[in-house]
Amino acid sequence: MDRDAALQTLEAHNEPWDFIVIGGGATGLGCAIEAAARGYDTLLLEMHDFAKATSSRSTKLVHGGVRYLQQGNVSLVLEALQERGLLQRNAPHLVHNLAFIVPNYDWWEGPFYGIGMKVYDMLAGRQNFGRSKNLSREKTLEHLPTIAPEGLRGGVIYYDGQFDDARLAVNMAQTFVEQGGTALNYFKVDDLTKSDDGVVDGVVATDQESGTTHRLQARAVINATGIFTDSIRKMDDPEAHDTLRPSQGTHIVLDRSFLPGDAAIMIPKTDDGRVLFAIPWHDRVVVGTTDEEVEGPSLEPTPTKQEIDFLVEHAGRYLVKAPTHDDVLSTFAGIRPLVTDPSHPASDTSEISREHVVHISKHGLVTISGGKWTTYRKMAEDTIDRAAVLADVEEQESVTKDLHIHGWHEHAEQFGDLAHYGSDATKLRTLMRDHPEWAEPLDDRLPLRPVQVVWAAKHEMARSVEDVLARRTRSILLNAQASIDCAPAVARLMAETLGHDEAWQHAQVEAYEALAANYLISNLT
Repeated sequence: MDRDAALQTLEAHNEPWDFIVIGGGATGLGCAIEAAARGYDTLLLEMHDFAKATSSRSTKLVHGGVRYLQQGNVSLVLEALQERGLLQRNAPHLVHNLAFIVPNYDWWEGPFYGIGMKVYDMLAGRQNFGRSKNLSREKTLEHLPTIAPEGLRGGVIYYDGQFDDARLAVNMAQTFVEQGGTALNYFKVDDLTKSDDGVVDGVVATDQESGTTHRLQARAVINATGIFTDSIRKMDDPEAHDTLRPSQGTHIVLDRSFLPGDAAIMIPKTDDGRVLFAIPWHDRVVVGTTDEEVEGPSLEPTPTKQEIDFLVEHAGRYLVKAPTHDDVLSTFAGIRPLVTDPSHPASDTSEISREHVVHISKHGLVTISGGKWTTYRKMAEDTIDRAAVLADVEEQESVTKDLHIHGWHEHAEQFGDLAHYGSDATKLRTLMRDHPEWAEPLDDRLPLRPVQVVWAAKHEMARSVEDVLARRTRSILLNAQASIDCAPAVARLMAETLGHDEAWQHAQVEAYEALAANYLISNLT
């Protein structure tokens, strides 16, 4: 995946694209893959980096949604469970089976949650990741040795999936390119263009790196911009009503010693009515999430002190070793693009459906909004089905149910700490053999090697230090301070790879330090 090659393709492209997809998060990448895999000529434009916003800030779960089952939304759970199975099959290097335990401290919790999980099993059918069952107190402590033992009666174990969201997004961008698509990050859509009869027929977009503005035509334009959906809709119709009600979810990251067992903890109801998870991830523990309504979208939402206090306090209720604020290695927030009807608003953001909505405006702008990471493929299939009719292109069947994501490898675990690169891990190993200096960790606190920086710049369209430390690797989440300390070395390696000077390096380090400060709990409390 090469940005310069993509620019050359763009410059040489004289005909209207079949589709221009705006947005490089889960939904936009899914739509782009869906279209390209059907043979449609497709361009994807992302104003920042792939998965910059919500799509890199999830709870790292590929799941059917136990909470949606509690709400009675069986159709959404069924769809998500089916897509969960497909995603594990098509990206086994990134999507893994994980045991979750609901600890029981009251006599009624075992039977109550045990029955609920049996329904979850039944809905999963052949896509089941494992059968749920009730656990004794002893078995619960065996799986969760640091769970608070006082009053513990037992637990209910069930199975779901976990993944690395930003790594999946990068591999999806590579998959799109392999299917014949053209992807460009740092390419901002400034406006929509319309034909003489008022139909959306393209975009005006600026290359953020060169400052060059391009007028690009398409048979259909797809708005898949997540939390920025309404801003694109208002380019089409300034009078359009807002359809999103943004909600912020915050997480904290702790050392693995707080949850050293082989399972995650699921707390079905916190003080604010949300589900709370403590999940082992990349040899750390992710605890989340919150649900705070916010005024509008932001590329870098900042956790609040109240959210951090809530997570630290709730984690302490269920762990023998209660974490303190000083134990938090990193904290991050994401904004959910919840879809609501402006004329019938929900009273609470936790009540808003996670189902997706495909809408075609009177001027022909296709908008896909809502949904969740797990169902991105089905969202994309529904979107391209409708957009293909609008674009008047030859109808083609979807093939993405069986399409392997870039990096697919059936036994990626054999690659150790490079397992999440899948089939690319062998190429990184070759580079380390040829350049031994690229194999040594940049910092003992992080699983980060120079080879990953070089690989990201050469093959994964990383353009900044942030791209590498936040999304190509997950360093900013695993230990924010360590990532700051690594920034100068990362800038130097990128400059050598991409041909930048010392001034670029200094600017990159300064920008990264300012951004990563918001991930340090010491700057938030």
